[in-house]
Amino acid sequence: MQRNGLILAAFAVVATLLVMLTARLTAEPIAREQQRELLQVLNQLIPAQAHDNDLYASCRLIEAPELTTGPTPMYLATQDGQPAAAAIEVVAPNGYSGGIRLLVAMNWNNTVAGVRVLQHQETPGLGDKIERRKSDWITSFEGMTVTGPDDQRWAVQRDGGVFDQFTGATITPRAVVQAVARTVTAFKRNKDQWRQQTLECGGQSS
Repeated sequence: MQRNGLILAAFAVVATLLVMLTARLTAEPIAREQQRELLQVLNQLIPAQAHDNDLYASCRLIEAPELTTGPTPMYLATQDGQPAAAAIEVVAPNGYSGGIRLLVAMNWNNTVAGVRVLQHQETPGLGDKIERRKSDWITSFEGMTVTGPDDQRWAVQRDGGVFDQFTGATITPRAVVQAVARTVTAFKRNKDQWRQQTLECGGQSS
């Protein structure tokens, strides 16, 4: 029994070391792939003709507790040295199956340039219609802004707003609409302060 126990312990140690080695070897390629995917989304929301700087290199961490817990990345787009737009990583915490990570791009005139989903766990065939590849629902934010705290448009139609809900899945679009509205409001209030933040993302994300 003692011998069997030692053999099992040895196998456990070897397995643990292999897992640690695999994680170390794959961490950098995974990070590169995540960066590539993020750049693709950034370039969809803020096209090349809308800025003349490196969006990824212009990332800064901002404090926005109404948008996510802890510091979150904001990618600032500039044209001839002047701010043109910004994309902010935010979280809709009240999705049907948990938090929904979003990238919300804002034009500097406070209108929405676009929104994309970075990560979610919503129900396939229902809540996953927030993905651009599943439907064009997520594009309905483009060009909109929040006119004030009583802007009733920012809700799904069932709640009196202008945004479609999904058949059998109202919680998911409601969560995304609310998160984007919070982002627009926070951007209008804080964009000049956020613009002055030091470039310090260092690969972090929300």
